Amino acid sequence: MATKTKIDGSAETIEFAAFDASKATDQVRAFAEKGLEQSQETYAKVKANVEEAQKVMEESVETIRDASAEMTRKTIAALRANAEAGFSHIEALFAVKTLSEFVELQTAFGRKQTEAAVEQAKEFQVAATKVAEDVSKPAKVAFEKAMKELKVA
Repeated sequence: MATKTKIDGSAETIEFAAFDASKATDQVRAFAEKGLEQSQETYAKVKANVEEAQKVMEESVETIRDASAEMTRKTIAALRANAEAGFSHIEALFAVKTLSEFVELQTAFGRKQTEAAVEQAKEFQVAATKVAEDVSKPAKVAFEKAMKELKVA
């Protein structure tokens, strides 16, 4: 209780509410518990997101490895076919008797190799497109999932 003196000399009593330390302690405890709970929830969300990102990365790396192996197989097959065609052409050239036969054989070989190169390029383009789609698919799915979660929240 406090006493205040007025200008005329009379005293006025002012009462302050009593300070209850147990209530303050309870409020601090409740605040700390709420903060801890929010921190745990945030940690759980971050952990789930990190695990999801790790899963996406693992899937992407796996897909890249498989795609790389497929492209390597296609490249080796193309190189093998081109080498075999070249060796066959050289063998055929050894059997040539006339200049016109040589020109005809060389022209046919050039046309076949050009057609083969165009076909191989188409196959590589299709394979590369498929690789790009397959590699980006896990990230795309994860991004769409994250966007849906953001819209819900």
